[in-house]
Amino acid sequence: MNRQHFAALRNALTRIEDIASARTESWGRHLAGVLNGGGRLLACGNGGSAAEAQHLTGELVGRFLHERRPLSAIALHADTSALTAIGNDYGGHESFARQVFAHGRPGDVLVALSTSGASRNVVSAAKAAHEVGMTAWALTGPAPNTLAAVCDDAIAVEAPSVATVQEIHLALVHALCIAIDHALGVVAPKPQL
Repeated sequence: MNRQHFAALRNALTRIEDIASARTESWGRHLAGVLNGGGRLLACGNGGSAAEAQHLTGELVGRFLHERRPLSAIALHADTSALTAIGNDYGGHESFARQVFAHGRPGDVLVALSTSGASRNVVSAAKAAHEVGMTAWALTGPAPNTLAAVCDDAIAVEAPSVATVQEIHLALVHALCIAIDHALGVVAPKPQL
């Protein structure tokens, strides 16, 4: 059973490697410019995708591999009081969109994650990002899907299971962090002699 899982993961990564490498480098350069200029990243997803979104924002506010200044990044699902109040008052499909309207500014970036590409609240967030004047990027499962269609750019992972899509999304999150740090000129400290 595990061999099948690892084979699926290897196959999915091989199929997406060239496109994902070019896209994450491009996204990283763009996002580094936004963050270096005082802009911010918003990220959202549900379930495992929420965990990946929060992983991304944590790496930016903290650090990835090497020391650098903290970068402005917010995981929209992490504010449970706002999330539950919005869900109660406006419906779950608005849970991320209202936060995009509250926190997003023209030129900021939204990274929207959905293994199905059909999560209504994530799609609504991408649409809200466009209304605000933000750039919206998606990490999704197999395309075509609604989220990829409404975003400025997307990386769609062709894989047989949600678990494999999520694991590839984590690799993409790390690749994006590498690209951002590279674009910002973040380097490893020199060893002290």
